[in-house]
Amino acid sequence: MLKHLKNVDNWLGGLQWLMYIFINTAVVPITMGAAFDLSQAEIVSTMQFSFILGGIACLFQAFIGHRRPIMDGPSGLWWGVLLALSSLAAAQGMPIAEVGGSIAVGLIITGILTVIIGLTGLGYYLEKLFNPSVMGVFMLLFGVSLCISFFKGMVGLPFGGGEGPTEIQIGPAILSFVIVILVLILTIRGSNKLSQYAMLIGIIIGWPAYLLLFGADSQLAGGTGSSLEIFWFPLGSPAWNIGIILTVIITGMLNLSKQYGSIKGTDPLYPDSPSTSKDYRNSFTITGVMTILPGFLGLVPYSPFVSSIGFIQQTKIYERMPFIFGAVMFFVMGIIPQIGSFFTMIPLSVGCAVLFVSYVQLFGSAWDWFKLVEFNSLNIYRAAIPMFLGLVLMAVPASAFASLPGYVQPLLSSGLLMGTIISIAMENLMNWDKVGATISNNIGKNIDKEEPVNKL
Repeated sequence: MLKHLKNVDNWLGGLQWLMYIFINTAVVPITMGAAFDLSQAEIVSTMQFSFILGGIACLFQAFIGHRRPIMDGPSGLWWGVLLALSSLAAAQGMPIAEVGGSIAVGLIITGILTVIIGLTGLGYYLEKLFNPSVMGVFMLLFGVSLCISFFKGMVGLPFGGGEGPTEIQIGPAILSFVIVILVLILTIRGSNKLSQYAMLIGIIIGWPAYLLLFGADSQLAGGTGSSLEIFWFPLGSPAWNIGIILTVIITGMLNLSKQYGSIKGTDPLYPDSPSTSKDYRNSFTITGVMTILPGFLGLVPYSPFVSSIGFIQQTKIYERMPFIFGAVMFFVMGIIPQIGSFFTMIPLSVGCAVLFVSYVQLFGSAWDWFKLVEFNSLNIYRAAIPMFLGLVLMAVPASAFASLPGYVQPLLSSGLLMGTIISIAMENLMNWDKVGATISNNIGKNIDKEEPVNKL
């Protein structure tokens, strides 16, 4: 172990992993705190435990789970769905505490189911439901749903259950768009090293600029942490809204496919040690535990990040030890209360701006999946129907679903979940590849039967 501590490359690589893990974690508790109207002390607590559990999750996965340098952090799918559910409070007159309490119950149930799936190995069969067409629809709807929330945060509108202004805040909105342009320029035109830290640079520049122009963000600033304080069920006391609980459970099952993809996607990077069924079982079991704990602490559940694959390829850091160093440093950040308190003061609009750029890239992920599908004039419906229906549902105000039974409102009003569920149903109830092959063969036969054109 001493030789690893003396290795400078482990420390430098660990710092890069630390920055990557931090960027993908720090803004999540802030947006959740704003969406569920948490107090400053509660936001500080969720920030600290996000760091602590994030470090623990990464270490457990690296040593016991998939045993690869893959970041384990607040799942983007969970994040997007929980933010969408928070909007039900304002749109349908539901108390935000009831929404949060039902989410907590749903997370605990989902975590237990995930542990069972991990121990029994059922995750392999669930993954079979998600072919390239389903994943393409899911990635596109997922990106759109998150970008809608981030755009609202950029322009100063409340994107959850919290109260706030109903009109665009011109000053913060202009600064947000400037940050978006800056991050885009650094990402597209910057060198490899510069583009790698484009999001971090956007926060470093945008944060003091916001303070200089508008002062401290009154929604978040004003608290200081001197000790590690635990708030049980900060989103709301346990509640039993069946629709919300069912939506949370479905989200957990969908998230397992993303986790499978993140592990499977690293196999080409490690040809000498491909993933085994034991690796998947252990990884799913750890994810189950890291779904149960957030239910008690008001956090977004953890799972391996697919984007870690791109980070590994860009940095060329294939070894596991630098990742372990970064995870330990991240854990240490969490147990120091002053650090958690400090990072809660990141202006919400600045955080949303850098994340908006990050999640726009999911269009590329969706495109990569769609390229694996042979579309034609008939089987295009396999993707078009669920994708367009999901987008339409996102455009319909949540209040419009108030006439429906309460237990189905959270599910039917979620464009992301409904689009994905319909896509899974269409893919598994009909052989679309056969439809495509039939049309292609018929076109080929018609071309062969055509009479040659006589030239004059």
